[in-house]
Amino acid sequence: MVLDLLIAIFFLFVGIEITATLTHPKQVLLPAFAALGGMVIPAAIFLALNPGSQAWATSMPTDLALALGVFALLGKGANPAVRIFLLTLAVADDLFSLIVLAIFYGDQLDLAHSASTLGAAALGAVLAIVPKFPVQRVVAVLSPLCTFFVIPVYVIAKLSQGISMDSITSKTAISLIIARVLGKIVGITLFAWLAVTLKIIQLPNNLRISEIAGVGALAGMGLTVALVISEVAVESEVIQGDVKAGLIISAVISGLIGFIWLKKPLAR
Repeated sequence: MVLDLLIAIFFLFVGIEITATLTHPKQVLLPAFAALGGMVIPAAIFLALNPGSQAWATSMPTDLALALGVFALLGKGANPAVRIFLLTLAVADDLFSLIVLAIFYGDQLDLAHSASTLGAAALGAVLAIVPKFPVQRVVAVLSPLCTFFVIPVYVIAKLSQGISMDSITSKTAISLIIARVLGKIVGITLFAWLAVTLKIIQLPNNLRISEIAGVGALAGMGLTVALVISEVAVESEVIQGDVKAGLIISAVISGLIGFIWLKKPLAR
């Protein structure tokens, strides 16, 4: 019950953020296109390595709080344009993840899960377009609340259950690690490069493709939404443990790669 309430607060925040971000279409196009690649490619890699697994969608979401946390470690020398791109990409990723959850797993959602995920996100999206709704104030309150309380409590509670030593070397965990660590970098970078090369979208003057690759690495960090999808999509508690192990390991590896990649961007 408590965890359902916490995840409802998180998805309410996600809904508000998605609507608020979509009011700037020019800023959204390239990150959204890149986010799409960062979901399609990891899912394809996961299914190629683990055909028929219901856990394929756990390879797709990005965890904004984790990614921004690592980005903050870069310090004042970090390119602000990269942070904006990362933030917008993660919001677009959340939107696409909600669509995937609704389309592929909607019939597996019980009333509680439906209300605390899709329902809460829809409510947030609606509130954000209500005239005189204090979007900035609400975001200012919910952002630190979700980052420093809701997400840590939810993630720790979920990760504390079901992981064994065998989970680390399981087919699901290894497939997930490869799909998230490599797939996110390849998918996000490739789709962004194609969009720019084909002149579908213009690359901002203050952003480089090499920096987008670094964002792709950070996007491999995904826990919160991926754990929600796993709980809905995967019936086996053993496989859920394997997913959790894969998510933890891929988050650590992706965070390290992203930090090192973006730490000295001028070196490339």
